[in-house]
Amino acid sequence: MKTYLFPGQGSQHIGMGENLFDAFPDLTSAADAILGYSIKELCLQDPNRQLGRTQYTQPALYVVNALAYRQQLKNSEHPDFVAGHSLGEYNALESAGAFSFEDGLKLVKKRGELMSTAPKGAMAAVIGLAADKIAAILADNGLSTIDIANYNAQTQTIISGLEADIQNAQTYFEQEQAMFIPLNVSGAFHSRYMQPIQDEFSQFLDSFTFTAPKIPVIANIHALPYQPDKIARNLADQLTQSVRWLDSMHFLLQQGDMEFIELGPGDVLTKLISSIKSRFKPNTTVQSSQPRPTPQPANNQAAVQAAPEQDLKTPQQIVNDWNQSYPIGTQVSAKGYDEILTTKTQAVILFGHRAAVYMQGYNGYFALDEVEPVKHAATPA
Repeated sequence: MKTYLFPGQGSQHIGMGENLFDAFPDLTSAADAILGYSIKELCLQDPNRQLGRTQYTQPALYVVNALAYRQQLKNSEHPDFVAGHSLGEYNALESAGAFSFEDGLKLVKKRGELMSTAPKGAMAAVIGLAADKIAAILADNGLSTIDIANYNAQTQTIISGLEADIQNAQTYFEQEQAMFIPLNVSGAFHSRYMQPIQDEFSQFLDSFTFTAPKIPVIANIHALPYQPDKIARNLADQLTQSVRWLDSMHFLLQQGDMEFIELGPGDVLTKLISSIKSRFKPNTTVQSSQPRPTPQPANNQAAVQAAPEQDLKTPQQIVNDWNQSYPIGTQVSAKGYDEILTTKTQAVILFGHRAAVYMQGYNGYFALDEVEPVKHAATPA
């Protein structure tokens, strides 16, 4: 299986997309018309030194990522999964057909403009400590005004908050022998301080129509595939919620033999996945990060009822039993469906309580108690 990864802010550099703009002139012209300036000139020359400013960085990365995806498809098949880090999630959704290139750029343009107006804030990378230790340091030292913005890897976490609070936190982390690296950003992104931005962006999102992704897109805020009716809600919530990249990569690694290909400038995500894979243990529940607040299932019309033989099993036990017995590609029958379905992933714990499995050609999960493996008749000797 294969996953394409799209990087976010921080991967930009002058010269990115050099071989892409002329290869896709129609999309480059469409981008210029939407943005009101030359995207090629911005990325290759940056004559006005704007590439590092959020309102320019985000559209530039989105365009380069999108063109890189199309270049990749010239010599490769579509992936089984896509994921993007923060801004890169828009490219993941666009590549999966959730919205057009043009609509995605309009969303990113507005997002960048709004984020550039965020109140003065700061972010810092804490390297060398696990996320639970970081949370404990924040709690034990009364640093309650700081949020965890990114769970990037097992020992790489980004914190976000007001500038003075982030500066004050540095001593506490360095006392624990952690590397504390302030980031070159202007706002407290992926934190509670982005709430006014989220409110305005939510209204902007209401004017767009979204389509069910044709490829599973792993969402930053809950590290599970997008539900079709939650696209706008997830994109709005992403502004104030943590980027659960570690959990997202663990979810993908749990699916089986997975190849990761980063599309776009730089290799930040390639390095992260290399670090994550080196410490990954299959069939373990990731507990590194919790969203703010916990999302609710999209298609949960009624509470999931456990089958009688499962009454005494926890959801994790049910998932473990399924994965030990039924590989990816198992054919199953499902309640309410006449056709035979085929599993696309291993079973997982959905939203902390629901044992479920993703099906090929279906944009959503089925609870394990709603499916039954098909027993094929034995071939006569």
